[in-house]
Amino acid sequence: MSTNETVEGVDLDRLRQWMDEQDLGSGDLTDVAQLTGGTQNVLVRFRRDGRDYVLRRPPLHKRANSDETMRRESRVLAALAGTDVPHPRFIAGEPDDEVLGASFYLMEPVDGFNAAAHLPEPHRSDPAMQREMGLALIDGAATLSTVDHEQVGLGDLGRPDGYLERQVGRWRKQLAGYREISDQWVPDIPGIDDVGNWLDANRPESSAPGIIHGDYHTANVMYRHDGPQLAAIVDWELTTIGDPLIDLGLIIAFRTPDDEADAGPAAELVQAFPSVDDLVARYAERSGRDVSAAAWYGVLACYKTGIILEGTHVRAIAGKAPKATGDTLHAITLSLFRKADRLIRQS
Repeated sequence: MSTNETVEGVDLDRLRQWMDEQDLGSGDLTDVAQLTGGTQNVLVRFRRDGRDYVLRRPPLHKRANSDETMRRESRVLAALAGTDVPHPRFIAGEPDDEVLGASFYLMEPVDGFNAAAHLPEPHRSDPAMQREMGLALIDGAATLSTVDHEQVGLGDLGRPDGYLERQVGRWRKQLAGYREISDQWVPDIPGIDDVGNWLDANRPESSAPGIIHGDYHTANVMYRHDGPQLAAIVDWELTTIGDPLIDLGLIIAFRTPDDEADAGPAAELVQAFPSVDDLVARYAERSGRDVSAAAWYGVLACYKTGIILEGTHVRAIAGKAPKATGDTLHAITLSLFRKADRLIRQS
């Protein structure tokens, strides 16, 4: 593929010129392969001057905050250099949209696999390794929670004060806004008001602020091919500064059993992870944080994620997303609220 072509919104010749300006190798871009595109963030892998790169930019049809999101991702990945957090190595970024029509950045490819997409051998046939994969997922979140965000230059990335207090109201507002997408949508999520009220009534004091990934689960990490350890935490679109136990909460949400039908990324694998209690204990050990309110964070993760996923269900009703996708995500939403009820009853 020659560098005068455009690949899903990436003008390869203009990218080559930009890389020349950044002193990032010389010559043509070769072995160009698009990894994702369309409604997702665009990922393009290529090689130049003996080095492999992955370019990441927003979707072709950008949302209002797409460029800002990409700039935040760039900033956080650059800040994590030198830490023990497994992450894609940041190479360079362009904050302006003049070069390619969107902000973008370059990172090194990750040598790993996404367990939510497929589970290769020896991981597939080894229950002990699957258990260790769960502990590795916890270790990634715990390690991220120990990074001093101010020391790495991220002191102004978010608004940690009042972070937990804002959560229920924020997601209630988002849920109410779905009526603007489709007037045919009828909210059908048993217990949603009760869960929101319980969260407000039982909210703990926020722990010391730190970096939050914001969408931390098996679909957003890559595992090593040669063992159960994480190769990298990926997809940092929702990263901010707040209460890091938010990331623990999402692990709890997906690991909590659902007697009707477990759902979510790599659901079968996740149920092979250690128990919720063991995962929480591991997080406490590795992070040094107080986990006495861990169940509350699990309930919040169920509430927040369920509402987010319901948005695609509403768009499907409006004909703006595939019906099958909407139905699948609505089923996950219902599963998450059953899990929230279970966590509340157990707390």
